[in-house]
Amino acid sequence: MITPIYAALLVFLYIFLSFRVIKLRMKYKVGIGDGDQSMLTRAIRVHGNFAENVPYALLLVWMYESTGGSTLLVNIMGILLCLGRLSHAYGVSQPKEPLIYRQSGMVMTFLVMLIAALLILTHLALGYRF
Repeated sequence: MITPIYAALLVFLYIFLSFRVIKLRMKYKVGIGDGDQSMLTRAIRVHGNFAENVPYALLLVWMYESTGGSTLLVNIMGILLCLGRLSHAYGVSQPKEPLIYRQSGMVMTFLVMLIAALLILTHLALGYRF
């Protein structure tokens, strides 16, 4: 099993993003919402976007792996997902956002989901009879 390694690595980033939101909430004394603080807004969205997308991507990669998928492809997708999430987090976290980091991060994340889904369907259609 390879996917759990990437899940474990990504959890460290998730915890970091969570603590960054907490730190900014304490700094700006904001309990709910963003208090019109742009850096807090950005931190909340980076954290939220991670929580919205990473579980689906990891689940798809794990499903592909569990159907007997290629170890090489699982590693490529895991690395791509990690790089994508780091890129997105960096880009959106900047006060003057360099859009290329956000865009490339989302492209990498969506590519992992799309490729894993297509591989699962292809693998099941060609390898199993229903």
